[in-house]
Amino acid sequence: MNYILFDDNSRNDLLPLTFTKPVCELRIGILTIREKWEKYLGVKVSYLTEDYLVEKYPLVSETDNILINGSIIPTQEVVNQIVNIKEKEAVVTDDYIVAMRLDEEDLNEVYDAGGDKTNTKESIDNSELTFRQCDYIHTKINKTWHLFKYNHQEIVNDFELVTKGRKSQAISSTNTVFNAENIFIEKGARVECAILNAESGPIYIGENAEVMEGAVIRGSMALCNNATIKMSAKIYGATTFGPFVKAGGEVSNSVFLGYCSKAHDGFVGNSVIGEWCNLGADTNTSNLKNTYDHVRLWSYTEESFVNTGEQFVGLIMGDHSKCGINTMFNTGTVVGVFCNIYGEGFQRNYIPSFSWGSKAGMALYNFRKAMKVAKVVYGRRHLDFDEKEERILKEVFDNRQSAKR
Repeated sequence: MNYILFDDNSRNDLLPLTFTKPVCELRIGILTIREKWEKYLGVKVSYLTEDYLVEKYPLVSETDNILINGSIIPTQEVVNQIVNIKEKEAVVTDDYIVAMRLDEEDLNEVYDAGGDKTNTKESIDNSELTFRQCDYIHTKINKTWHLFKYNHQEIVNDFELVTKGRKSQAISSTNTVFNAENIFIEKGARVECAILNAESGPIYIGENAEVMEGAVIRGSMALCNNATIKMSAKIYGATTFGPFVKAGGEVSNSVFLGYCSKAHDGFVGNSVIGEWCNLGADTNTSNLKNTYDHVRLWSYTEESFVNTGEQFVGLIMGDHSKCGINTMFNTGTVVGVFCNIYGEGFQRNYIPSFSWGSKAGMALYNFRKAMKVAKVVYGRRHLDFDEKEERILKEVFDNRQSAKR
C-alpha cells in the first residue's frame, strides 16, 4: 500500500512554522509527525502539500493510495483503522477528513493540479466515496501552541515507541539520577556531571548528543541526535530539542524544531522555535501576562490576533529568524520566516517574514543578503543550501504580505 500524508486547512493555522514545510514535518515529542507514521506503518510515506514545497517534499502516487491527514498524531488504534480502509472509502469526523483510500485517478480528481487542499468531507464528491465516521479519539495539531501543549504526552508516547525492546547506554556515575529506568541514552551520547530527574516524565538523549557539566534536567525532555545542552542549563519539562540544537540558560515547555541555537543565558517558555533560528545571548520570552488573562496570538488565517484560550504562551518563531543580544519578546509573540530582530525593550507582538529591525521600525530584509546568510549557516552544519531551499524561501518572500503565504 502507498501512504501519503496530506496537509489540510490546519496548515494555515500553523503558520509561520509551515511556510517552509508540510504539517507532518513538524516535531512534537521526540519525532516529527511523519517519522511517527513511518514507524507505525513500517514504510516510507510521501507528501501532498503546497505546490511550492513539492520539489523538496514530493508526492508519490500509485494505483492504490491511502491518504492520511498529516496533522493527526498516530496511535496504534488510529493505525489499525486506517490500514483497513476499503477502496473509495473515507474516514471522517464532523469537521475534517482523517484518511481516505483512492486510486490514482480519484487522487487526481480530488486534488486539482493547483494543489487545492481540503479538510471537510463536503469538499469531496459524495457520490464517489463512502463515508465512515471515525470511531477513535486522536490528537490533531491545529494550532501552533498545540506543539508545546501536547508535548509531554508525545514525549511519553515516543519514548515507548523508540526504546521498546532496546537497552540504554549506561548512565555515567558522575551524574545525579532520579528514576533511571525512565532515562534512555543512545549510542555516542555524552552526559557527565549533570542532574537528570525523570520522576515526572522520561528523559531521552539521542545519538551523539551531549549534556554538559552542571546541567539540570527535569523530564519530560527529548534531546535529539547531535543536539547539545550547555553547561549549567536549567531545563524543565515538557521540552524538545530537535537535531543539532544548542540550548543553554533556562527553558520550559518548549519545542525547538532543529538546527537552531539558544546557546546562552535567558528564558524561553511555552514557545516553538523554528529551524535555523538563533537567539542572541540573554534573549528572554514572556509566557504569562501580568493580568493572568488568556493570551492572544497573531493568526495568519484571520489576519488579526485571536484568543488562544491558554494562559501560558511565549514565542512562535518561523525558520531562519534571528535576534540580537538582550532581545525581549512579549507574551504571545509571532515572528515570521527570516527576520533579523534587535533593539531594546519589548518587540512587537507580530513581526512579518523577512523583516529587519526593531520596535522603532522595520525594513524589508534584502533577499539576496538573506540567502547569503543561509548558505553560511548551512555550511556551519556541513550542509548545502541548494536551489530548492532558495526557491521555497523566495515564494515566502514574494508572498510575505499574504495571509496564507
